[in-house]
Amino acid sequence: MTQDALGHLERHVMEVLWAHGESNVHDVVRRLGRPLAYTTVMTTLDRLFKKSLLVRRKWERAFLYAPRWTRREWERKRAGDFVAGFLASPQASGDQLISSLVDAVGQYDTALLDELERKIRSKRRELRGGGNG
Repeated sequence: MTQDALGHLERHVMEVLWAHGESNVHDVVRRLGRPLAYTTVMTTLDRLFKKSLLVRRKWERAFLYAPRWTRREWERKRAGDFVAGFLASPQASGDQLISSLVDAVGQYDTALLDELERKIRSKRRELRGGGNG
């Protein structure tokens, strides 16, 4: 999957496909809920396919497109790719990454901080071979 950020229309197209599953260009145009040229949506679907976000198959004289991943899988992959890319950079600072993550999570969802703590404890037990931590 590419690191490229999705544009506004690309995000909307992905939302349509996650909500409705495999679709052709005409179906996506109709479900977007705003007037867009068929060729604009076709180009967007092709671009998402080339970014490896969609799979497609030929059906009669058209392509049917479907998300390669569920929304949850895609979000997890994006987050993992971001963290891995950040840590792989020459000036990577794990401390900065962790501080930023904790600050951002605390700002938006304090219950998520508890979940983060639980996941850390679970990962520590896993790395220690299942012992209590």
